[in-house]
Amino acid sequence: MKPIRLRADVLAGLTTSFALLPECIAFALVAHLNPLMGLYGAFIICTLTALFGGRPGMVSGAAGSMAVVIVALVVQHGVQYLLATVLLGGLIMMAFGLLRLGKLVRMVPHPVMLGFVNGLAIIIALAQLEHFKSGEQWLSGTPLYLMTGLVLLTMAIVYILPRLTRAVPPALVAILGVGLLVYLLGLPTRTLGDMAHIAGGLPTFALPDIPWTLDTLRIIAPYAILMALVGLLETLLTLNLTDEITETRGYPDRECVALGAANVVSGAFGGMGGCAMIGQTVINLSSGGRGRLSGVVAGVLILLFILFLSPLIERIPLAALVGVMFAVSQQTFAWASLRVLNKVPLNDVLVIIAVTTITVFTDLATAVLCGIIIAALNFAWQQARELYADEHLEADGSKLYRLHGTLFFASTTPFLNQFDPANDPQRVTLDCRHLSFVDYSAIAALKTLRERYAKAGKHLQVFHLSERCKKLLKRAGVDHD
Repeated sequence: MKPIRLRADVLAGLTTSFALLPECIAFALVAHLNPLMGLYGAFIICTLTALFGGRPGMVSGAAGSMAVVIVALVVQHGVQYLLATVLLGGLIMMAFGLLRLGKLVRMVPHPVMLGFVNGLAIIIALAQLEHFKSGEQWLSGTPLYLMTGLVLLTMAIVYILPRLTRAVPPALVAILGVGLLVYLLGLPTRTLGDMAHIAGGLPTFALPDIPWTLDTLRIIAPYAILMALVGLLETLLTLNLTDEITETRGYPDRECVALGAANVVSGAFGGMGGCAMIGQTVINLSSGGRGRLSGVVAGVLILLFILFLSPLIERIPLAALVGVMFAVSQQTFAWASLRVLNKVPLNDVLVIIAVTTITVFTDLATAVLCGIIIAALNFAWQQARELYADEHLEADGSKLYRLHGTLFFASTTPFLNQFDPANDPQRVTLDCRHLSFVDYSAIAALKTLRERYAKAGKHLQVFHLSERCKKLLKRAGVDHD
């Protein structure tokens, strides 16, 4: 590795590690867990996916989307059941990758991707507002003004420094610079130590202390499946985004296997489950992290913070971390999607808005699923409308229909409406050179058409079927001669 590349990855990893800390602590608290569980999960998952995953430069850790999924499980059954769920969820992720299902992410339309990115950007920004509270009360007076001023100073450094030099990551300079300013001036602002104390030892191996029975499986399986689904979705979509930013290609199946294995190890060593984190990935990439080393450095530093550096790390002002995350939110949001709202079809605009809104108010899995359904229904509607027929009478008195388009469940009615069995001549020819049969509904439509002509005492002959269409019809027992 070139010295310049090595230096860039190390600095990017250092910057990313600072951004991982408050997020993982906050997500652990959301899930009613010890903050160390979030940090152990971040160390294990970030390091292992960086080493063995299919997308260098992408950062994984204890993610909020997965924390929300398991809150009810922790409250009702306790931490040990959570660890078992993380183990099972990791195995499901590994199976997904080993079966080479990562390519299914290609089924996600671009408007859904834009909605996903915009929704997560808004979530990142909204999550920072919690740091403007003291308990349940919003800050006011001097604490509010100081917090706001430090946040704005941090953001100013992040935006202005790249215009002066790109030798060091601006987020790193912002965090260290604002932290030093607060320390030297003795400013009374909240620090990372006010969220939680992060000092601890090495994670230890221990299988979850639960009864290994079918009853336990019934409890954890629904949560494990949902956790795996959410984790895989966020990871694969973040992988696509990373591919676009870096203009390189990742390997989704390999990433799924590595993520699953990392979750299994995390669960076995007392850590939370996790997946790709879009905010931290953007920080890593914008800081120059492109190789595996950046993720490894970020993960290992989390462990070093826990073991040796907690007194120093706990002094980092929350305002500096909040300012960096606000800047990340702004950089993550796909502002181009707003500029094209009046230039793209209305249905794509609705998909972008729907996925963004659902991501913010529910969860990622629901948002992406709804977006895919909306896009699929619109695609089916558009394809159904594009089916049409050319028709004319032949010299021998027969009639020729030449169909164009795709015949499937949504276009069977328009297909049948093209024909007039009652008034057509005795011999009718259907030319399918430009017609594709897609599903069983298409086969049933052709069968119905034959029956209508037979009932009228007329003969329908079909020509120029593709080999694929012939196989479909033969398998269904429908005569196409």
